[in-house]
Amino acid sequence: MQKKDEECGAGRVIRGSVLSALLPITVTGAQVLSKVGGSVLLVAARPPGFQVREAIWRSLWPSEELLATFFRGSLETLYHSRFLGRAQLHSNLSLELGPLESGDSGNFSVLMVDTRGQTWTQTLQLKVYDAVPRPVVQVFIAVGGDAQPPKTCQVFLSCWAPNISEITYSWRRETTMDFGMEPHSLFTDGQLLSVSLGPEDRGVAYSCIVSNPVSWDLATVTPWDSCHHEAAPGKASYKDVLLVAVPVSLLLMLVTLFSAWHWGPCSGRNPAGAGGRWRRWSSWRGGGLGPPPI
Repeated sequence: MQKKDEECGAGRVIRGSVLSALLPITVTGAQVLSKVGGSVLLVAARPPGFQVREAIWRSLWPSEELLATFFRGSLETLYHSRFLGRAQLHSNLSLELGPLESGDSGNFSVLMVDTRGQTWTQTLQLKVYDAVPRPVVQVFIAVGGDAQPPKTCQVFLSCWAPNISEITYSWRRETTMDFGMEPHSLFTDGQLLSVSLGPEDRGVAYSCIVSNPVSWDLATVTPWDSCHHEAAPGKASYKDVLLVAVPVSLLLMLVTLFSAWHWGPCSGRNPAGAGGRWRRWSSWRGGGLGPPPI
């Protein structure tokens, strides 16, 4: 009797082991990041000893579509989907997508079946970012009522990257390792930097760095040049700079005009204190330095 019970118990263990081996397994993968115009490889990971007999790649969101299949040793990607002509299934069953477009972000899954009939499902999230463009840096300075170069120049540096989202702004002082050598402050999520300069800062440059998870770019300016030329008589006003020296797009001009209105005398504000005024001297794109044409 005891031997029979042991045999029954062993049978239940074996049947349970077989049943658990045939149960479907689902694995949630990590987020995969890429940028517009690039390509991405969605890796089909599987456990050791898992001999794939069939595999199916699908897009789950924002729309459910069949992308690629592996069946009886044959790879197939010619399915009607938004990735038609942009999908390649490799021999290791990883799926390559590209060139990517801004609307390609979404969730993807691969279903694999081994030679014993066990299934393995893996899901991945793809997020596609736009490449960060070159930022635009504008220089605003405050000067006194006289026409002589001041000993100290209060400068606001404004940084902006057009037509982009999910980016961060940061500033780097060039030619020195100590960023805190002069009073400074940051506003509006790092887009605006306030610095106080003296003649010893004549050659000091500042870089605005814009970045997202997959790309970055920067623009560099030397603000003391604007301090010096702003104080000299007969120089062009910020309106001349807008009309002559800044051939930018309509959207960029609208943003520039808004910035000039926000910090200019017409806004009713006077950040420079009594007797002072704020003026925008120039726009800087990339490494373009120097005063506007007279």
